[in-house]
Amino acid sequence: MVKLMISYDLDKSLKGFDKYIDQIMQDWNSPGIAVGIILKDKLEYSKGFGYRDLENKLPVTSKTLFPIASNTKLFTSVGLGMLVEEGKLTWDEPISGYVPRIKFYNQDLYNTVTLRDMLAHRTGISRHDFIWYKSDFSRKELFERLKYLEPAQPIRQSSLYNNLMYAAAGYSLELMTGKTWEDFVQENIFYPLNMNSTLFTIEDMERQDDFAYPYYEERETDKLVKGPFYREGKGVAPAGAIISNIEDMSKWVITLMNGGIYKDKKVISPAILKETLQPAIAYPNTALETKGYNEILNSVYGMGRSFAAYKGHYVTRHGGAIGGFYSQVSMMPYDSLGVIVFVNGEHNSPLVDLISYNIYDRLLGLEQTDFNGRSLKDRVEGKKASKEARQAAGSDRVANTKTSHLLTDYQGQYEDPAYGILNIELEEEQLIFDFHNITLPLEHYHYDRFDTPDNQIYGKYTVNFSTNPQGDIYKAVMSLDESEVAFTKKADASLSDPKTLISYVGTYELAGEVVEIIMTDDGVLVTKVPGQPDITLVPYKAHKFTVKKFSDVTVEFSMAGDKVKMMKLILPSGTYDHTKK
Repeated sequence: MVKLMISYDLDKSLKGFDKYIDQIMQDWNSPGIAVGIILKDKLEYSKGFGYRDLENKLPVTSKTLFPIASNTKLFTSVGLGMLVEEGKLTWDEPISGYVPRIKFYNQDLYNTVTLRDMLAHRTGISRHDFIWYKSDFSRKELFERLKYLEPAQPIRQSSLYNNLMYAAAGYSLELMTGKTWEDFVQENIFYPLNMNSTLFTIEDMERQDDFAYPYYEERETDKLVKGPFYREGKGVAPAGAIISNIEDMSKWVITLMNGGIYKDKKVISPAILKETLQPAIAYPNTALETKGYNEILNSVYGMGRSFAAYKGHYVTRHGGAIGGFYSQVSMMPYDSLGVIVFVNGEHNSPLVDLISYNIYDRLLGLEQTDFNGRSLKDRVEGKKASKEARQAAGSDRVANTKTSHLLTDYQGQYEDPAYGILNIELEEEQLIFDFHNITLPLEHYHYDRFDTPDNQIYGKYTVNFSTNPQGDIYKAVMSLDESEVAFTKKADASLSDPKTLISYVGTYELAGEVVEIIMTDDGVLVTKVPGQPDITLVPYKAHKFTVKKFSDVTVEFSMAGDKVKMMKLILPSGTYDHTKK
């Protein structure tokens, strides 16, 4: 890399910068901000503003730990690049050739998706964040759920950001190395760079002396309230679990800007870093086309970071956002500049960008664009629009309706193969919504629709219940991520017990017609009738099954003690009793 011969007068360039930050904190009601500036191979400026703990007036420092969220992704990309260097993987051949356990929605994806596709967000599979968000799914369980995710568009057509692909890529690393993703990153990146304060879990962070708390702004009062930490990040950790501070992250930025070298030692192959900046998928110039803003142009995603032109200067960058924390790690490698910004306010997402670009303007002697003024205008308009929308909520509610069933009929476990379990509980005539560690009351809206309150942290959820042809509450439909998800009520637990299922296996007869019921190796009952296609039985209630392709058909087994006596085939046209032979 050819670097420009530039010298910087930091004191002169940053004159008035602290006042600028103070004004931003006032404008945005910001609890705390941390800023680091790297020049060439040294952290030349590091400072905290405001508080990491507002109630106890504990200040932000350069050592204050912040979750960096999606700035984790470049660590994962680099780690996988190390396997590519060892010949264990390739960037551009189907990953299934190296990790055959990976499964996608169809064979075309299995035969096509590469590691670069996964790390560049160009698989055509949309986010599906509610699969991992607040869930207890392990990395392995998330990996195994990829096969249920239907692509939203053709592969490599455009960017569809996907955290699950990074979780799956991290799990692939584990399968190939026999080490956890955490151990691999720590051994190959953290230790060589002396990133000794950098961690992976909130629990470990809380054992340290200097860490930030998340805050959010109450909607109606603007009061800052300490929020909960996002703790359920282990499964999706390769997409966003790292926790660090300005001092440690400066070592990472120095290494990236200097071709993988830190303190005269090669830690990362320059070839790996070059690959992370190969153009994989382009972003549209939306700000230019919609608002006429031309400072940032032609942004392109590589792997774990993007790059663009900022006022004629080449900049690489990535943001991070999780549970009240935001981060921006950016650098202008040809100008030997790097900037790190952390904030701890849920309502402060634009700050990491506007502070970063203000620093570049100052150091490069460029005209300072009023990004703060632009963003403040959007903030005021956005808050007004959100308030009006909340006030208008419920305009489509149909008055004086009743549920189709008793509340007891709605309770139970509902399941989707990708999203997992939705629990609906009943407590003192109140239905309770319990999904991925989010527990909220459900209020009757109209007919068979129930809504949760609009929780400022976790949002508002609508559950539409529907019946099957037998008249039972059978599905709970929720709008999650990019589409509706239909959770099916789980059957009687006994119908997943092989000992119970085997009792139904046998031959049944009615008026000379013979029906054979078998159990497959994976514990599924199938009816076989000579000359007809096999029919799969779906567990329903005790001793009852529905037919997979005909939901209005029921198969019920009659018992005599603990023995099966008869199989009843219940059709809309009649009930047919088959005696067990």
